[in-house]
Formats: sequence, structure tokens, C-alpha cells
Amino acid sequence: MQKLITLSISVLMSVGAHADIFKYTDPSGHVYYTDHPEHQLYKRIIRTRPESYARALPHLKVNKHKYSQLIADAASKHDIDEKLLHAVIQAESAYHAQAVSSAGAVGLMQLMPATAKRYGVTDRSDPEQNINGGTRYLSDLLKMFNLNLPLAVAAYNAGENAVKKYHNSIPPYPETQNYVKQVLALYGR
Repeated sequence: MQKLITLSISVLMSVGAHADIFKYTDPSGHVYYTDHPEHQLYKRIIRTRPESYARALPHLKVNKHKYSQLIADAASKHDIDEKLLHAVIQAESAYHAQAVSSAGAVGLMQLMPATAKRYGVTDRSDPEQNINGGTRYLSDLLKMFNLNLPLAVAAYNAGENAVKKYHNSIPPYPETQNYVKQVLALYGR
């Protein structure tokens, strides 16, 4: 029995390693979890990093240097602390410009299609467009949440509506809570 439980846990962990997890509670109170939501009422509760994240880690310093000027320019243009952008980019993609998540987020700042469109990003894998679009979004989130950094970072991860849904607090999603801690720790270095 112990081997079966261990095998099941290993299989679940390997499956979960590359899939976002969504939750839906129907009107009668039944709760459903999936990695392939059937409709918009499913809410992402766990977001995995792009598969390319681990492969990008050995190149982190080189890529960080490679994109530093673009990050500095975007930070200045959108009045954001450059260190904050570095923290978000490291947490999102480990400075891998071609990173693609299982949910369809792309690039250094892991922009979703709707966010990219909202901020005029036509090529999400173009580092300059991606950084500028992600920086504008982060700037808007900071304004939206009255410069409350943990809330803005949580909204960058889970979406602004998730933060609003929980009465302007960090949503109770483990992935989002861990993400906020990670970004703030990287920012504090």
C-alpha cells in the first residue's frame, strides 16, 4: 500500500509540475478542480512556472545583464522601481524572453493575451514590448491599490479582480501567496 501511495503522489506531483490548477464551486456548493477549465467561472488557484524556467536559471546572470537597460528604461518611463521589475521578471521567467507558461503567458513578464492587448503589446515574446507592457500593467496595479506593493504584486499574479474579490487583500491561493513572498524577498535583496 505504501508503494501505491508514493507512486500516486509522485504521479500527481509530476503532472502538477507543468499545469495550472483551476477551481470552480457550482451554485449547489460542489467544488471542482481541473487543469483544463471548461468556462470562465473557473479561477486559477495554482500557477506553475513555464517549463523553461528551470532551464533558464543557469543563464540568469547573463540574461539579467542582457535586459538590464530595457528594464531601466521601462522603470524610468513608467515611474517604477527598477529593482521591483527585476524581482517580478526573475520570479516570472528567470529572464527567459521566450518563456511560455501552460496557461499561455509569454515572455519575460509572462503576459497573458488579454493583458498584452490591453497594453498594446503586439509581440509578447519581444523583450522590449513585453517589459514595457508588463511595467505599465504593474504601474497601473500600484495606482489601483494605492501603492500597496503586496496587493499590486498579488494582482499581477492572480489578476486585479481576484484581489478585489477578497476585499483588497491577497487572495487565499497558495500560489499567489508564495508568489508575493518570493517577489518581495527578491525585491528586498
